[in-house]
Amino acid sequence: MTYILLRVLFFLCSVYSSNGQAFYDPTSCSEDVDSTATRYSCTNTTLPNFSCQTFLVYRANSQFPTISVISTLFGLFPHTLLELNQINSPSETLLADREVFVPVSCSCSDDFFLTRFNYTMSKNTTFSDTACGVYEGLVKKITLVEENRHQNQNEVIKVGSVLNVPLKCSCPNNSDYKYLVTYPLVSGDSVMKVSRKFNISEDDILKVNSLRSDTTVYPETTILVPLESEPVINFNIPNFPPPTPGFLLTNPVKENVRATKLRKVYIVVSIIGAGLVLAILIVTGLYLHALNRCKRDIFVVPMTRRSSFNSFSTPRASSPRSRPSPATRSSPSSCLSPDLLASIKYSLYNFTIDEIRSATRDFSEDCKVSENTYRGSIDDVHVLIKEIEFSEIRHLIDLHSKVNHVNIVKLIGVCYNESSWSYLVLEHPTNGSLRDCLTNSSSLTWHRRTQIAFDVAMGLHYLHYCIVPPYMQTGLNSENIVVNIYMG
Repeated sequence: MTYILLRVLFFLCSVYSSNGQAFYDPTSCSEDVDSTATRYSCTNTTLPNFSCQTFLVYRANSQFPTISVISTLFGLFPHTLLELNQINSPSETLLADREVFVPVSCSCSDDFFLTRFNYTMSKNTTFSDTACGVYEGLVKKITLVEENRHQNQNEVIKVGSVLNVPLKCSCPNNSDYKYLVTYPLVSGDSVMKVSRKFNISEDDILKVNSLRSDTTVYPETTILVPLESEPVINFNIPNFPPPTPGFLLTNPVKENVRATKLRKVYIVVSIIGAGLVLAILIVTGLYLHALNRCKRDIFVVPMTRRSSFNSFSTPRASSPRSRPSPATRSSPSSCLSPDLLASIKYSLYNFTIDEIRSATRDFSEDCKVSENTYRGSIDDVHVLIKEIEFSEIRHLIDLHSKVNHVNIVKLIGVCYNESSWSYLVLEHPTNGSLRDCLTNSSSLTWHRRTQIAFDVAMGLHYLHYCIVPPYMQTGLNSENIVVNIYMG
């Protein structure tokens, strides 16, 4: 009998210790999306009324600027928060976004961990403002609506109405951690920044929230911070740069009216364009047939660089002012060979190696953008000069001859040198790279950032799907994304 009891106890302990981890919910607080991770599940616990003491993180704001009003919001005595957060006076006005630890009792109810509060409306407001504004994303709007079905979610909630507020929390499932602190993310937060604030391992945060190291986390969501003792936060962690495409935080881009209109435009254009496809195929066939009948090599000579010009473009037809081809020129500094010119499908400026050296100040480190890329100036026009191997130049010129997109820089000219590096000369917007804009400017608004992200996506979509054969861009980062207009 004793043996059987021991086996049962061992089984219960094993089941409880194997309780599944929490899952991160990437959807915004205000979205009407009820995913499996909207609340932290307790379905794997063996005790239906299991509870624990834990903490929430709340940030001081204009509506709740002191410990006195914050403690009232959570139904606590002020001295509890003063001791825990090392604040001297309950009436002291805290700095905006100052993080405050709030102790709560977290329990398992209806398959979810939660801590309940009642909130009496002090003004007419909405579910979204209450969940995402008053409680800063510690509860999602959809959860608040479900818990208060007597209220119409589409109507303004009147002053004096009392809402049942189930805030998100969780309890540890084993002895590795003592607390799981609910932390609401804001712009600029990342797993690395949170780990530094709490002096814990990034791997611990990833494990508890079932995240991968390459997963992006977003503002207006929450993560759990595993701690072995009462929480202490380091307020001296510097703010990291705001999100940039591909590797920093940003809000998920929502489909908006503009995207819908663009889709409709694409459909209309596609239908109209279908009628032109046959004609284009016929013209192309005739053109290829004419090329096959040619008995001699015919190629377009690159355009000579004008003595002065205000802007670069990628012309599609040869200029009557073109230089003679390198095969007939006597200048030893010519960079182009007849073999290369035979594959060029459009006119390019023909730069000499001396012009390239002059533009980059003999490849000065001050002009270096990346390992093989330099910025320069030719006739007071900003250009980007990229070193490439001889074996790649034909492919890149052929690729650029097919590209005509507002979000992709144009190829201006080429410098060909068979014995060493060759060079492509591309347009270079005056505002420089996206990384420069993010580093040197504090006025790059979120609206502009999302527009930049949208433009990058459109450029990549064009390269991947709209040219034949498709060109797959790799190694994209903020240094090789250049910005034309970014202020405002």
